[in-house]
Amino acid sequence: MLSIELIRRDPDVVRQALAARGEDDPLDELLALDARRRQAITEGDQLRSQRNDVSRRIGQARSSGQPPPQDVIDEMRQVGERISALEQETRETEEQVREILLGLPNIPRPGVPQGLDEQGNVVLRTWGEPPVLDFDSKPHWDLAEDLGIIDFQRGVKLSGSRFYTMSGYGARLERAAASWMLDLHGREHGYTELMLPIIVRREIMEGSGNLPKFADNLYHDEEDDLWLVPTAEVPITNLHRDEIMPPGSLPTRYVAQTPCFRREKAAAGRDTRGIKRVHQFNKVEMYKFVEPDTSDEELERLLDDAEDVCRRLNLPYRILQLCTGDMSFPSAKSYDIEVWAAGCEEWLEVSSCSNCTDFQARRANIRFRREPGAQPEFVHTLNGSGLALPRIIIAILENNQQPDGSVVIPEELRPYTGFDVIPAP
Repeated sequence: MLSIELIRRDPDVVRQALAARGEDDPLDELLALDARRRQAITEGDQLRSQRNDVSRRIGQARSSGQPPPQDVIDEMRQVGERISALEQETRETEEQVREILLGLPNIPRPGVPQGLDEQGNVVLRTWGEPPVLDFDSKPHWDLAEDLGIIDFQRGVKLSGSRFYTMSGYGARLERAAASWMLDLHGREHGYTELMLPIIVRREIMEGSGNLPKFADNLYHDEEDDLWLVPTAEVPITNLHRDEIMPPGSLPTRYVAQTPCFRREKAAAGRDTRGIKRVHQFNKVEMYKFVEPDTSDEELERLLDDAEDVCRRLNLPYRILQLCTGDMSFPSAKSYDIEVWAAGCEEWLEVSSCSNCTDFQARRANIRFRREPGAQPEFVHTLNGSGLALPRIIIAILENNQQPDGSVVIPEELRPYTGFDVIPAP
């Protein structure tokens, strides 16, 4: 959530940021409501002060045996009614201000490329050489079905389109990849592993920035008003909700693997073949709570931790810096990692690493103290996939397929899979 103080102080900066992100500008309405709210608070405070002063004088008169004048009593009754009306007005305008603030995205950091869609993203660098398969290679949807490790028809039978089942070598490969990533981030990169609920309350979704803007893309239990998480970022963001983190506790780094649920309504018709864009998938998520003056540096470290997964799996990848219009709603600066998949011959996003500055911290009220007794400040939050499993599985299968139809397992994963090769059918 953006600071209302910032919007009052520098509305033009916020207007420019909204324009750069392709968002509507509601600032005139917001500032008018904010002024009305502040005026109601000021008038209410003045009337309460007046009422207290007159109440003291009435009390003094009564203690001396003098009845208070009727006109004074009538006036105070009117003042009380006006105070009640102002309190109601304040509550209503505060809710209207909050609703508008909840719909405003974060302000891009300096240096973020300008652009309204993915065409404005900038390729910063690449790693590795995309493999050249000099035989009749297959995309993963054909390869996996031939190997008997992914079943799309039974996924549809169970749950509908964009669901699938995995079995045998496929199920073991995904479980192994998740366990290896958790161990890598936990043992070598310094993250604390978490196990988390995957169903959360409405305010938890609001704290991460998913509600109210993206309600149509989320799975919702209306009876209990509970929501299936689209990523572990949601519960981790709120892990320290309404807390003041003590001096010396930052940076705090977490990693978790959860199922992720997305309706993908905005992506209808895109990437419908295979497991590139599905309604349920597993993902390992990295997350950081850091001091504000270190967040840009911590973002680079987060990105390197995600890249390390690709390097160790020998998956060629490229790094994109996202432009203003293609970043996620809470992000102020983002990088995407895309790996090359040789069967379908395309770059697939497997991670998005973002610095959300104090945007989520304001929504979830997460603060810290630099030293004992210091004024609390909002933390900065960062998140990044470490990595998303379906597309990693795609790249492993397609890049390591052999002429006989088998698939060689990356060396890093073999102690976890218990096998070196998925044999040819």
